[in-house]
Amino acid sequence: MINNDLSIVVVDDMPLGREAVCVALANSGYRDVRTASSAGEALTLLAHRPADVVLADWVMPEMDGLELTNHIRQQDEAGNHYTSVILFTAKEGVENLVLAFERGVDDYLTKPVNERELAARVHAAGRIAALQNTLFETAQNLSAHNRRLEEMATTDPLTGLGNRRYMRTHLEALMLETATRGGAIYLAIADIDHFKTVNDSHGHAVGDEVLVAVANRLRRAVRPTDVVVRMGGEEFAVIMYCADANQSNPALFERILRAINQRPIKTAAGNLSVTASLGVCFYSGAELGPQSVEAILECADIKLYQAKEGGRNQVVF
Repeated sequence: MINNDLSIVVVDDMPLGREAVCVALANSGYRDVRTASSAGEALTLLAHRPADVVLADWVMPEMDGLELTNHIRQQDEAGNHYTSVILFTAKEGVENLVLAFERGVDDYLTKPVNERELAARVHAAGRIAALQNTLFETAQNLSAHNRRLEEMATTDPLTGLGNRRYMRTHLEALMLETATRGGAIYLAIADIDHFKTVNDSHGHAVGDEVLVAVANRLRRAVRPTDVVVRMGGEEFAVIMYCADANQSNPALFERILRAINQRPIKTAAGNLSVTASLGVCFYSGAELGPQSVEAILECADIKLYQAKEGGRNQVVF
């Protein structure tokens, strides 16, 4: 069954040639047919709206059918689209046909064109284009799906922050860059004090509200280039890079602590005041060589434990 919805472009520098092909296509039921008197005009039409099939004369002034095919393939590649190309030719011999196929032509028709053969060839070309474009669409959808899966695998669904997996990947990359280019890394682990009491007293839904609020406060407290992640539970991490290892500024983390503690958090259970404890480790590029992600995390964990043992609601470096 002929697909009358095919988009077709007919290219011929001879008006009578264009008209003959258009009449034949119309007799076969094709309605979406555009015409061009040159290869350049055809490329302009295709840039405005892609086609399923291009029917072009092989021999044309300025740009012949093979050059046109090359440009179409370039446009297709840029637009992730496939256009079937059929050339009209009076050329004879196997070598010419082999050359055409090597240059990306899908099919050819000899002049004068037989109307029934034209309809059959266009139908076949349309199927090729449809199959190719379905493959492109499927590949794009699969790629987008894989990106979504990757994002889900590295994103905390409650807060929208990166998760522990994302933190490790980012920290590994930043360690490598810092060890090579210099500078220094801060890793801070923040833990909400007495968070279990919030859950036990008000329920997990209210606890989630507190976690989201703390995540938002952390986002606003750091620089755009800093990374905030949720490690799990009530634990967050902040990763900062300093280009100059001699200009480290511990006051940054005092500011982060104040951002968390500055005012009560509005929840369904009312306004709740929370505090947090921070453990911070600082490594310069010179120190990062023998260090692993585990070593830096362990260091920050130890500092956090000291902050907790020291009375909470404080930063320990």
